[in-house]
Order: sequence, then C-alpha cells, then structure tokens
Amino acid sequence: MGHPIREWVIEKTLKHPKRTIVVSLFLTIMMASGAQYFVIDDDMMKMLPKNMPSRVAWDNVMEEFGNTDMVYVTFGIRDEKGINPKMLSSLWDFTRALEDMPEVEKVTSITTTERLDSEDGFMEVSDLQYTRDLYPEEVEDIQNYLDNNENIKKQLLSRNEDYLNVVIQPVKKAPFDVLSHNVKNLGNELLSDYETQYGGAAYITGMVPGLIRDDVAMLMRAGMLIMVLILLVNLRSVAGVGMVLMTIVLSLVFMLGFMGWVYRLTGSEKFLFTMMNTSMPIILLTIANSDGVHMIAKFFKELRKRRNTQEAVRVAMDSLLIPIFLTSITTSAAFLAMVFAPIEQMIGYGISISAGILWAWILSSTMLPALISLKKWKMDSKAVTHASIFEKGIDILAKQVAKHPKYILTAGLFLVSIGGFGVTMVEVDVNFSSFFKKGTELRDGMDFMEEEMSGTMDVRVRVEGDIKDPENLQSLIELQNYMEEEPKVGMSFSIANMVQQMHKTIMDDDPKYETIPDTRGKVNNLFTMYSFSGDPDAFESLVDYDYEVGLVTAMSKTLHTNEILTFVKGIESYVIESFPEGLSAMVTGMAVVFRDLVFLIVKSSLISIIVSIFVIGGIASLFFRKLHWGFLAVVPLTAAVILNFGFMGIFDVKLSHITAILASIIIGVGVDFAIHYIAQFRRYSRDRSKYDNLSRKVIDDVGYPIVLDAASNMGFGALLFSAFVPIQYIGGLMVFAMVSTSLGTLTVLAAMTELLKKKIIEQ
Repeated sequence: MGHPIREWVIEKTLKHPKRTIVVSLFLTIMMASGAQYFVIDDDMMKMLPKNMPSRVAWDNVMEEFGNTDMVYVTFGIRDEKGINPKMLSSLWDFTRALEDMPEVEKVTSITTTERLDSEDGFMEVSDLQYTRDLYPEEVEDIQNYLDNNENIKKQLLSRNEDYLNVVIQPVKKAPFDVLSHNVKNLGNELLSDYETQYGGAAYITGMVPGLIRDDVAMLMRAGMLIMVLILLVNLRSVAGVGMVLMTIVLSLVFMLGFMGWVYRLTGSEKFLFTMMNTSMPIILLTIANSDGVHMIAKFFKELRKRRNTQEAVRVAMDSLLIPIFLTSITTSAAFLAMVFAPIEQMIGYGISISAGILWAWILSSTMLPALISLKKWKMDSKAVTHASIFEKGIDILAKQVAKHPKYILTAGLFLVSIGGFGVTMVEVDVNFSSFFKKGTELRDGMDFMEEEMSGTMDVRVRVEGDIKDPENLQSLIELQNYMEEEPKVGMSFSIANMVQQMHKTIMDDDPKYETIPDTRGKVNNLFTMYSFSGDPDAFESLVDYDYEVGLVTAMSKTLHTNEILTFVKGIESYVIESFPEGLSAMVTGMAVVFRDLVFLIVKSSLISIIVSIFVIGGIASLFFRKLHWGFLAVVPLTAAVILNFGFMGIFDVKLSHITAILASIIIGVGVDFAIHYIAQFRRYSRDRSKYDNLSRKVIDDVGYPIVLDAASNMGFGALLFSAFVPIQYIGGLMVFAMVSTSLGTLTVLAAMTELLKKKIIEQ
C-alpha cells in the first residue's frame, strides 16, 4: 500500500487533469509577472561584504573623491603624430559633448587640462588647449609643454604619442550601461575618422550585462535545440518532448519572476542578476529536464508493458513521486548552502535557483502527468513498441556491472585518484581581461589600453594626515616610486605631483626644482598662488577641501591574481614601515577588490561543497532511515566534484567567481542521479525473487532516463562557443559533469551497492 500523500497526489492529478494544468499555469504566470522587476547589474563591488576593509575604503574614496570607476576612450591613427590640428579639433568636440552628458562628472583630456606657467616669479594658470582650431605654432606649444611635464603626458597620450586619451569620471551612482552606450555612440559619431578603443571598469561594467545576455541567450537557444534533438531521437515522440520542454520553460520563467519579486519587495542587492548568475538558467534547465525526462521515460516504459495510458501514468507517478521529491529537496538544500557564502550574490543565487527547482518538482509531479494522461497515445508508435538506442546500451552496461563490480569500482577509484592529484593544481584567478575571448571588442580594447597606454587597472591609497606637511608629501612621492617599481605599473599620480609641478613653475620651470618645498608655509603659498587664476575645484579628485585626506592612484596593466596578492601586500607593508607618525593609509582600488575576491571565492567554494555534501547525506539518511544510504548518496557526486576540479587543475582552467559555481552544478545534478538509483534499488530489494539480478534490474530501470538526461543536457556544450571565457569553461566542464555524474552513478555507485547488497538488504 502506498503512502497516503502520494496516493492523494496521484488521485487528484489523474482525476482532475485539466484543473491541475490550469492551476499550475495560473500560479506560474502570477510569479512570472515579477520579471518586470528583474534587474541586470554587474557592479563587482557589490560582491564584497559591506564591512570588508577594502569595501569600506572604496566607499570612503567614492564619498570623498567621487566615482573612481572610469571610462577610457583612446583614438588616433597608428604611427601618425597625435598632437595635430585635426585631432585636437576632434578632441575638443568630443570632450565638450561628453561634458554635456548628465551621467558625466568630469572629463580629463588635453582640452580640459590646465597648464602652469611662470610669469615674473608668479604662477599663471591657463587652459592647455584654449580653443578648438589651433595654428601650427599653438599645436607645437602644447607638444612642448607636455614634453616638459612627463607625468601629465603619460595620462593624455599613448606611449608612441599617436593616440589621444580621454578619461571620463561618471557622476555618483551613474547608470554605467547608459553611460557606456552613450559614450560609444558619441565616439562613433564624432571619431569615425580614427581608430577608437574603449576601456575602463565603468565601461566594461556597463557593456558586459547586455553582451552576456545576448551571448548566453543565443547559445542557450543552440543548447536547447541540441537537447530537443537528442530527446526526439530517443523518445521518438514530439508530444512527449514538448511536454518536457513546457515543464522546463515554466520553471525558468517562475525563477526569473521570483527573483524580480524578491528584489522588488526587499531591494536587496543579493537578487541582482550579475555575471555570476549567468549559469542559473543553464543549471535550472538541466535539473528541470532531469525531472521531466525521468517521468516521461518511465511512462513510455510502463505503457509498453501495460498498453493503458492511465495505468502507465499511475505506475510512473507511484514509482517516481518520492525520488523526484527527494532529489528536489536535496538539490535545493545544496544550493541553499550558498547562504553561508561570504559573497552576497551567491546567497541570492542559491535562494532563487532553489525556488525554481522546487517549482520544477511540483510541475513534474502534477502538471506533466496530467498532460500525459490527457494525450491519446498511439500504441503502435515506435516510442511505445521499440526500445531506444540508449535503452539497448544500458542493458549491456547493466550486465557488466553485475558481472564485474570489483573491476568497475577499482577503475572508478583510480580515475578519482587522478582527479585528486589535479585538485592540488587548481589556481584561483580573477584576471578580468582573461574573461573575454581574444578578438572580441572588449578584450581588444583592454589589450590596446595595456599596450599603448598606462593601463586601466587602478590601485588607490587613501592617505589621512596633514597633506600640506612637506614630510608627508615627500612620503607620497616615495610611495609612488615604490609602486612604480612594479613592472606593470605604467604611472602614478597624487597631489604631491601637483606640488612638485607648481614648485618648478614658480622657479622659472627649472627641472631641479621639481621637488617638494622644505616648509609647510612654502607649500601653502603654492596653493595660494594657484588659487589666483586656477580652478578651485581642480584638486578635488586628489585631496579633500581641508587637505586632511589625499588619494594616491597607480595605473597598471592587468595583474594576475598572484601578482595582485604580492603587489598589494607589498604596499601595505611599505606604508606600515615607511610612513611617518601622523600619516596613515588604506589600500583600495580594483586590484584590491580582485585580491579580496580570491579569498571569498575559495571560502565560498569550500563552504558550498562541504555544507552541501553533509546536508544531502543527512537528508538521504533521514529519509531512507539508514546512515549508509546517506553515505552512498554522496559517493558519486563527491567523486564527480573531485574529478571536475581535478581536471580544472590538469587543464589549467582557472577558478573564478563564475566557475566556482561549478561545484553546485555537479552536486545539483549528481544527487538527482544517485537518489533515483537508491530509491529504485530499495524498491526492488523488497522482492527477494529479484535478489540475484538486483543491480541489473535497477540499472535497466533508472539507467535509461539517467543517460538520456545527461546526454540531452550535453547540448549546453554550446556554451563552449561563448565570447566569455568563464562561460566557455562552464560549457566544457558541464559536459564533463554530465558524463562523470551519470557514469559515476551507474558504475561506482552501482558497483558498491552490488558488492554490499547482501549486507544492505539484511539491514
């Protein structure tokens, strides 16, 4: 006699199939309406806990000095001198148009740069480019001034001086997507005669969400097409495949709507859709597909035996409602383990995808059987009368497992040991430029900025103390010299450089006076003289109004994670050892953000894996009422995790905040296969007449839907063609995960249960 709840669900579903379908659709539509509040965002700072020192420092810098995420635009003609009348006229038009944008706080270019000149011992401040159209001698004067002020020239010109640089500082809380697209459109309009490159954290942040959305949407369609073709070849039923797809799509829109509603009601940044969330639709599709495939495959198998639709649906539901429920609960628990992760977006990721998984369970257990029961199936169709290719292959595998369990288990353990060795070789890297495939616009722009300019990755040191004190200013210069010893640092700047330039200017531009004056009074006089003709807000991005907080900025090429760790640690040690009393500092900037992401990624991955395995093992033990079932449930997914991370190490696939999600994919899919196998093993073990052929019988029953599920999900190997390298990794590793989890269940787990079946059945 069946469980009363299971019997009630079967009875209500089959007795009132139309009502079941209508209610399911209505509830899905209600939740899906939240998609209007769905927000795509890729501000990397939101991944860091708000109380983390680097995040606190970053927020302080933003508050005191404005937005530090910049957009860089570089244009010119290779091997042609950039300082020429035509290019300067174009620069003038482009700069003035940028300044009119509401999203722009400040533009730095030759057009907006001030020059300092000495007039009878006084300092005269004027515009470096004071008009749009210049005479040749005026152009030459600009060139001479830049040649005499190397630090300024590095900010405004490329290494070979054939490209002009424009630095755009957005207003606080500017919508980077709007800003980036507007800047690019303006560049296409005004700089069409030149080679133009775009870069900077703000530009990438603004462009990436849309590019990822379009890229993943296209590849998802390709993956879905492959999935459908594999299902059609094996199920040989358009209606059956359509029903599975309906379940998948409804689960997906439910999840996206759920994410939108939660963000709308809570305003929590945890529920923003970032680059890290791009794998969510793929994962849910695989899990929802698994539920649907098991139900439809079991139905066809029973229909072949019983030749009665209602009876076949009833048997399929009776056999699968409990396993599907348990796989959904354990998979949701695996993703909910992300609430312990220190990266906030992973919390929203886990909660949202768990909601989608649970809805897929409800649809697969009610709506899908209702749809099947209403369809008039042709009893002479191949879907009913003939076994598929995969079914025939499973029969061969079942014989081998039953015949040679020790050999199969040994082979599996040998592979896992290789994976274990590879795990020690896994490297963490959040090098942002490596996220984009060479030849794509964003990667080309980043590579160009690194080759021709001073780089776009910034390290910022927030310095607190008496900024007008000569000893403190000299400490800033020495800190900059230390930072520039790193080969990848192209330049650095601070208020101390402006003091040096002003000192040189009033001393008749004598280079030997490009130094810090020896008294505070002389330093103060320089600022006073500057104020007579200069812009009083000119230094606001370098020092606060009271000259108590300053900012030192170093621009570098993209640093690899180990380089970031060494560089930032060196700066922090230098500040502690070398700064005078009364002068303190805190390091922040994109490089520090990447450093902190490294630790968060490692910590999040370990927490997710450990908590998931223990929770899944605990749930399985509790549900099946025996500890050994919990242990066996986590064996194949643990082996798959080791294999996948091992092969990441062997093939030099870096662990990033995106590929870190891989563990959850493996656990989410792997536990499904293991639970289905264990449930059917227990079910058949109650019949003593099947004792001798138990493993073969179980593999014959669950092996086909497991292999079909894994094979159809391999369609998402289409992600290998993504323009985003981490998405490529997810595509390739997902294919491997499907192979390792399915075969791990049907070989390692099957071999273990075969070897232990006597003891297990007796217990």
